[in-house]
This record gives sequence, structure tokens and C-alpha cells, in this order.
Amino acid sequence: MASIRQRSGVWQARVRRKGYPEEVASFNTKAEAQKWARSIESGMDQGSYRSIRDAEDLLLADVLQRYMKEVTPSKRGAKREAEGIDFMLRQKIADYSMANLVPEVVAKYRDERMKTVGAGTIIRELSILSGIITHARKEWGLPTSNPCALVRKPPTPQGRSRLLAASEEIRLLEELKPLRRRSPWMVPLVTLALESAMRRGELLALQWENVNLVAQTALLPLTKNGSSRVVPLSRKAVSILEKLPNHGTVGPVFPISYMTMHNCFVDACRRGGIDNLHFHDLRHTATSRLAEKLPNVIELAAVTGHQTIQMLKRYYHPKAEALARKLD
Repeated sequence: MASIRQRSGVWQARVRRKGYPEEVASFNTKAEAQKWARSIESGMDQGSYRSIRDAEDLLLADVLQRYMKEVTPSKRGAKREAEGIDFMLRQKIADYSMANLVPEVVAKYRDERMKTVGAGTIIRELSILSGIITHARKEWGLPTSNPCALVRKPPTPQGRSRLLAASEEIRLLEELKPLRRRSPWMVPLVTLALESAMRRGELLALQWENVNLVAQTALLPLTKNGSSRVVPLSRKAVSILEKLPNHGTVGPVFPISYMTMHNCFVDACRRGGIDNLHFHDLRHTATSRLAEKLPNVIELAAVTGHQTIQMLKRYYHPKAEALARKLD
């Protein structure tokens, strides 16, 4: 039986049970102390009890660092996850002990982040944090609940529907031409993206060993979905590849880093007066163009690599006037 007593203006709960270490905690009200004591005793009765002392000494920063060292490197999205964890390590929330990391603390972190970033970013960060705590509970015996489970996430933002207009495409390619210090790989990279609907990562990871220009195919051994797929290439796509200076060699088709590609693309959009365009929007644009050639959604999904029709609908943006003509 737990003992509850008032001491120095607070209520102290003490639980003693044979075979378990003594647990003591202080609360502002008697009701809170009784509730805590009941939960400890219930856990002992059910055999699920774990001492919270370890959680009191363990900081969230310790858990984040261990996870980033032991688990993150084995993931395909290791770099992006590590960047997210590294950001959280620099925030105040990392200084909380795991015992004090309650839903209110996570909710406060969410509200502060909402002042500077969008809902999508916050959802990803809370998802990373929740996954880390769940892993720590299951694999490392962390004796606390997951506070993220009780924190409301922002509504999922609508998917982007930005398409590259024909006039914008002309300006974009003009600004990407390899003048002065501009990369010679950007024009073929962008034109192939618009022709094939391949993702940015797929294009940068594409190897000459996996390109068959005779069969007009490109093998992607590992895609975002975790599986391989073969991308059919149009005659224009084949022509783009044939004109590359490293055609016929081995290694990457586009020997350019992500950061260089990103900076070149952003700078070209700025110089060309093209607002609110992301590289991924080229995939939206390419999918819409391919849909005019491949009205069969199964065939279209085979080209773009979407595993469900629901996901394909996010990228397929048919023009109303084109659909109207089909109704005649």
C-alpha cells in the first residue's frame, strides 16, 4: 500500500513493494499523488512496471544521439533523418529528461515551430521524434510512454499542384545553359526529368550500366518505394542521353551533387522570374504530359512508378479543356 503525506507544501507519494526498488515522487495535489501511486502499483501487479529513475537521469538528447548513431545509418533516408535529429538536438526540448518529456512539452515545441515552418515539416519532425521514442521503449527498455501519441498534429497540407508552363520551360532552360560557371549537366537533367517523370534522386543515382539505349529502358535498382523498376524511355529521352559527354562510359549518368543541382535550379528560377517552382514539380508536369500519351492509368503508373492510383492522382493534372474534348 502506498503512503501519501503532505510535506513542505507538496504531496509526497511513496511506494514500497518487495522485489522492487522504492519509488518516491512529489506532486502539487493529493489526487495527483494518489493517481501516480496507483499507476506504479498497478504496473507492479501486472508485471509491466519499470522504474522511472533511469528516465529521470536520461535526457532526450541522449536518446536522439544514440538513435542517430545506431539506427539512422541503416535507413535509406539516413541523411535527411540525421539532419532532422541534429536540428532537434539544438532545441530546448533536447534538454528535457525522458521522465519530464510530457505531451505539454512536445505541444509547446510544435507551436513554436509553427511560427517559422509549414505543417508538413512539423508533421515529419513529430513523426521522427515519435519513432525514436517508440524504438527506445521497445528496444532499449525506456520506461516511459510516448508523449507524441497524445499531441495533435497539424492538418496534412494539400499536395502541390504546380505545373511548369511552356513559357516558363523556355526561360528555365535558357537560364540553365552552361555559360561561365554554370553546370553543363543541368539542361539535360531537367529535360530528361520532364521527359521521363523520374524523381530527382532517381536521376542523380542513375548509372550508365543500368541504361539500355537500344531497348529504350533505364533500370532503377532501388526507388523511393523500396523496390526496383524499369523506366521506359521515349526516343527524345534516348536522344538526350546519347548527347551527354560521358555517354558510353560507366558510373553516374549525371555526375553532379545534390547541392550543386539544387543551387543551380534555384538560381535559374530566380534569374528567369519563375516563382514557386520546385524541382519535384517537374515530375508533376511530366506525369500530366505522359497522361495525354498514356490514358491507361495502369500503363501510366508503370512509367511513373506510382504503386497506387491514389498516389498517381496527386501528380496527374489533366486540363479541363482536354477532358471536355474527349466528351464530344
